[in-house]
Amino acid sequence: MPLRFGDGYATTARVSTFTGLTDGLEHLALALGDWRGALARSAAGGPAPLVRPHSECLTGDVFGSERCDCGPQLREAVERIAGEGGFLLYLRQEGRGIGLYAKLDAYALQDSGLDTYDANVALGRGEDERDYTAAAQALTALGVDRVRLLSNNPDKAAQLARLGVAVTERVPTGVHLSPANARYLAAKRDRTAHTLDLPAQRA
Repeated sequence: MPLRFGDGYATTARVSTFTGLTDGLEHLALALGDWRGALARSAAGGPAPLVRPHSECLTGDVFGSERCDCGPQLREAVERIAGEGGFLLYLRQEGRGIGLYAKLDAYALQDSGLDTYDANVALGRGEDERDYTAAAQALTALGVDRVRLLSNNPDKAAQLARLGVAVTERVPTGVHLSPANARYLAAKRDRTAHTLDLPAQRA
């Protein structure tokens, strides 16, 4: 499948779909770059393939919302994985698992002063409801039992490890900071220990 981003970057991906995943949702795996070579090198004891589980974000990935960093992370991940060989899992987990409509309600609460986590809780939902069991199942189906995880989120690494996918290295993404998402990124760093090197807040 050809991929092209708004800045002109283009590549191709082999897309895999799945049946029988634990949550019954339509997750995708995009095999990028020399993914076959990456699997072969891993099987021979070399570096694990670079893998990013990316949670669907309609507002950021498709419509270019700047209140999160999802769109820039997706763009970065595709290029980095294509350069090394590996997989991007596109997971149907909008709004950290609460769904699109609830996420839009959470946006309204954020506009009134709550951070992204407290807004979810105010709606009666968890701070982060994502479960990576289906992601682990998809990786297993692809023959991937060890990964270099492209993510700033320690919970992804912890869940995958518990589910039998060895995380040999955590590879941080870039910090896609803008005036519109500074508070959102700070909440991810401060509330859920994302590895984000943000500038100090001015007094």
